Amino acid sequence: MRVVFAGTPEPALPSLQRLLDSARHEVVAVVTRPDAPAGRSRRPQRSPVGALADEAGIPILTPHKANEPAFLDELTGLAPDCCPVVAYGNLLRREALDVPRHGWVNLHFSLLPAWRGAAPVQAAIRAGDEITGASTFALEEGMDTGPVYGTVTEEIGRHDTAGVLLERLATSGAALLASTLDGIEDGELAPVPQPTDGVSYAPKITVDDARVLWTHPAPAVDRLIRAVTPAPGAWTTFRDARLKLGPVLTTGEAGLEPGSIRVERQRVLVGTATATVALGDVQPQGRKAMPAVDWARGVRPEAGERFV
Repeated sequence: MRVVFAGTPEPALPSLQRLLDSARHEVVAVVTRPDAPAGRSRRPQRSPVGALADEAGIPILTPHKANEPAFLDELTGLAPDCCPVVAYGNLLRREALDVPRHGWVNLHFSLLPAWRGAAPVQAAIRAGDEITGASTFALEEGMDTGPVYGTVTEEIGRHDTAGVLLERLATSGAALLASTLDGIEDGELAPVPQPTDGVSYAPKITVDDARVLWTHPAPAVDRLIRAVTPAPGAWTTFRDARLKLGPVLTTGEAGLEPGSIRVERQRVLVGTATATVALGDVQPQGRKAMPAVDWARGVRPEAGERFV
């Protein structure tokens, strides 16, 4: 099939590469978000998907909005049979959805109808789910509401961060997306409406959402930190300055009030509503990440000091 691929961030790269390598499908163009300022220089840079398309010599479309008449004209002129989508990040209206004869097929990183929305992997970890996965579905104007073509499942490991889990799902999801397009081309695959039960939502996570609340139980603290690693990154405050936190270990040990700090020779413990957690890496403002014990040797927390 002639396909126009839509995607923007790194998790979309395995899917695009899989289609570029496919003998069955021709990627005739890529749709991605416009170049955006990045790094200290704030110079405009291609999205990861755009950069891969440049390497492959594939035409790139970068509309600010997907209902722009010029974009719709370009898309129509490309005459795609299908438009696969992975984390594109732009709302698609009916005018665009109607262009490809087989529609737009979205790869979403959850087992729909669970965790519809922008941050499904983060939501699954934070909720304590043991199993998640990826789904391919026919894109509609509703948010992740379309009928499902297929799924793959993935176990959530005890120490998985959102970044680690998403990397695995991006790879297994790429295979699912390719097989979905194969089935559509062969006329052997029809989407099945999502059930009405089990619907949940995963809105975009903000920096404020990533603040650790030490009055929560230790498992909840652990899951929150892993859910927002690497981005936007968990944080707390110490001496009125923000301190970024990497994944922690739950100890099962009690004895500290929420937020209270105890420095030991080989670990730094913090109290929660239940047991303590042992800090991993921490990152003070304006500095690189470091082991918590090294940070504690430098700041020397005094008796009674705590994270807030």
